[in-house]
Order: sequence, then C-alpha cells, then structure tokens
Amino acid sequence: MQVAIDRAREGIANGQTPFGCAIARNGGILAAEHNSVWATIDITAHAEINALRAACQASGDVVLAGAIAATTCEPCPMCMSALHWARIETVYFGASISDAEVAGFNELTLPASQVVQIGGSRVQLVGGILAEGCRAIFDDWKSGPRARVY
Repeated sequence: MQVAIDRAREGIANGQTPFGCAIARNGGILAAEHNSVWATIDITAHAEINALRAACQASGDVVLAGAIAATTCEPCPMCMSALHWARIETVYFGASISDAEVAGFNELTLPASQVVQIGGSRVQLVGGILAEGCRAIFDDWKSGPRARVY
C-alpha cells in the first residue's frame, strides 16, 4: 500500500488527483501508477486502470491471475469491474468511496463489495489498509494549489 500512496503523492505533485494503485504478483511489483485523468484528458485514466494497463503490458497477458492490487481508495464500479476482468485475486484498499465523495469527487455510491457480490466476482476485498494515510492524501491534495475534481 505504501507504494500506491507514494504514487498518489507523485500524481498530486504533477497536478493529478489523489489516487494511486500498485499491482504485484509472485512477490514482485508489476506496476504502480497514479490517476492521470487531467494529464491525458481521459476520464477512464484512474489509478487502477493505469496500473492494470501497465501490469498487463509487463506480464504480456490480460489475465493477472494470482496478482494482488493495493489501491489508495476503494475502487469505483469501473475500476472494480476491470480488476475482476483481469482476475486480480485480492484488492486491498485504504480510503472509502465516501471519503472520496467528501473530498469532492462525483462518486457513484455503489461500494466495491456490491459490485463483487452482484457480479458474482471471486475477487477478495480487504478495506481499511493504511486508511488514515490514504485519507490524508485527500487532505494534502485539497490544500494544494492544483486541486480540482471531476
């Protein structure tokens, strides 16, 4: 999770929003990325999507069976679906969707656990990992000069 937090802070320093994600398998990190919605002018460029793209490239496969993801915030429905399709085994997250909403993001209030349950996914979710540190990213970002939501 600390790698994901570090990537989120890197993104903030580059004018991006406060989200980071790292994907690992077999004890090694395949990818660690931050949100780049503003830099790419791509509303789908969430940290999880960026990390999945990089991890698939690194592994040479769209199936990341046995991999884990650490993301600074509970995945939105789009990201949770993509993590499912990539067959990520376990998703660890820090802050919640409600934390992102409090920070000003236009979240769908559909928890990742419901996406998993309704969709019949086998992805395991573990929340609250370094939650205070992940929530602090929102506060640091909001106090900065380049904070803007989408």
